[in-house]
Amino acid sequence: MAQANYRKAFHVLGLFSLLLLVQKGNAFEFKVGGSKGWAVPPDPNSNSNNQWAEKNRFQIGDSLLFVYSGDKDSVLSVNKEDYDNCNTDKPLHKFTDGHTVFKFEHSGPYYFISGVKDNCLKNEKIIVVVMADRSKQAPPPSNETVAASPPSPSAEVPPSPAPATGESPSPPSGSPEINPTPGPSQESSPPKKNGASLILTSFIGSLVALAASSLLLFF
Repeated sequence: MAQANYRKAFHVLGLFSLLLLVQKGNAFEFKVGGSKGWAVPPDPNSNSNNQWAEKNRFQIGDSLLFVYSGDKDSVLSVNKEDYDNCNTDKPLHKFTDGHTVFKFEHSGPYYFISGVKDNCLKNEKIIVVVMADRSKQAPPPSNETVAASPPSPSAEVPPSPAPATGESPSPPSGSPEINPTPGPSQESSPPKKNGASLILTSFIGSLVALAASSLLLFF
């Protein structure tokens, strides 16, 4: 019995580990600069980091890996203006650990520069654009939006104006009076069955069927 419980526990643990691997497999870690890591490009006149970034597709949940010497360099997350001007005075985030992992929490552009301004001026910087999440659909329009739409024009015909005096004109003298045809009386219409009578009829039918089946069993 105990051995069977251990087997069940191992199966549950294995499924849980597989689920974690699947969830982790949906995110990717990109190493900036390849084997050279986070450093000044070989050709300072061309930004090879941005050329590398344009060839990759980044999604929410992915991350960048910056490998560098922490005592000689650093990584700064900045806005576009500071990226263009290599301004290292007011970064959004600063990393100096030498093995920086930056995870993307939202879509849009991210700007990174070297904490050494001279390195940034030699194009040790990178722009990464994270794609928008297409799995989330736009919410349906609210009731307020529907109510705010103008109503469609009505097709009703305006009533004709009533006579001025409010009294119907009297027929001319000497004309024969025409009596309206009386409507059909309630006696001429077919009678409607009452709900109680239907229940009683079905109950009697059930009793008859039960009695007949009982007689068949006896004979």
